[in-house]
Amino acid sequence: MTSWNYFRYTGDFLHLASIIILLWKIRRNRSCTGISLKSQELYALIFTTRYLDIFWNFTSLYNTVMKLIFLATSYAIIYLMRTKFRATYDKEHDAFRSIFLILPAFALALLFNMEFTPSEILWTFSIYLEAVAILPQLVLLQRTGDVDTLTHDYIFALGGYRFFYLLNWIYRYMTEDDYDQKIVWISGLVQTILYCDFFYYYLISKWYNRGLKLPQ
Repeated sequence: MTSWNYFRYTGDFLHLASIIILLWKIRRNRSCTGISLKSQELYALIFTTRYLDIFWNFTSLYNTVMKLIFLATSYAIIYLMRTKFRATYDKEHDAFRSIFLILPAFALALLFNMEFTPSEILWTFSIYLEAVAILPQLVLLQRTGDVDTLTHDYIFALGGYRFFYLLNWIYRYMTEDDYDQKIVWISGLVQTILYCDFFYYYLISKWYNRGLKLPQ
């Protein structure tokens, strides 16, 4: 199966690493300062609607385990932010209205999809929503200015996951005759573009060995 290549594996493990970094940050600091609950709830919605097929579509043990990990960890993060470390959550700055991302994504899924079936529409919805789910997190960081090391490493790993998935799609396009997923390609490109500004300031901070500050 040519879609299982090193680009995809690298993307998957960067995605997993981003979640581990985030959970480590929360547990180590006993705080969720600097983390957008809005973005985490969007990711939980994305994984839930995308991985509904886990009940009837078995691709491989690796695929199933990764789906379960992403589902479990996304809800674990939300649980920690809403309960154990609720007092440290910056609700005032995390004020992005998620509904303005959810409704357009769902409307696009109804209009532009591979097949007009409930499962396919929900899968397509998750693709569109993932393209913009990082926005509440980026807005939160811009409003507060300073970004701690673990938070910016989390976002960098998340952006790296998307970059390697872009390479994965290019590789598959070049090696598979019937590979054509324009919805995924366009959404992934939009998502990568959203990370570009953050990547610039992240790399500058690493180059000069100083704290990461985003313009407000």
